[in-house]
Amino acid sequence: MCMTRRTSGGFTLIEVIIFIVVVSAGLVGILLVSNTVVRSSADPMVQKQAVAVAESMLEEILLKEYCDPDTATLAPPAAPVCPASRIAADQEATRNLWDDVDDYNSFATAGGVTDVTGAAVPGLGGYNVSVAVGSPAPVTGGGTVNLKAVTVTVGWNGGNVVLVGYRGNY
Repeated sequence: MCMTRRTSGGFTLIEVIIFIVVVSAGLVGILLVSNTVVRSSADPMVQKQAVAVAESMLEEILLKEYCDPDTATLAPPAAPVCPASRIAADQEATRNLWDDVDDYNSFATAGGVTDVTGAAVPGLGGYNVSVAVGSPAPVTGGGTVNLKAVTVTVGWNGGNVVLVGYRGNY
């Protein structure tokens, strides 16, 4: 009588262990990538909010007069003549009374974004705004240009956004 050996159709214990190790390593890699993506997925939203805050502040500033209307003289048909370098020298007491670009020089918030009345804007407590007003870089070709460079910086604990605008004397 001849005995034939029957082969089983299953997996050996070593094959199962190798399979578990390979699949586990693959899952660890996928989860690490997924974790990185999820952790940084809010960054674009935070940066877009910071840009919106900076644009809003820059627009608020650039809509103000070039120099203090109380001290400027108007010699038609020319633009108003401003006293020399009065940055922050004639600043009104509160932001809602500020009437010219220079009043915003050295403005900074430490506890979040505020509106013109000084009230905190809900949801924007993690951002800080700072403003610098000064002369722009010299223009090529000589001549004088009545411009003021307004630099608005909005920072949060993940970075900052800097916008620069120019206000002309016209």
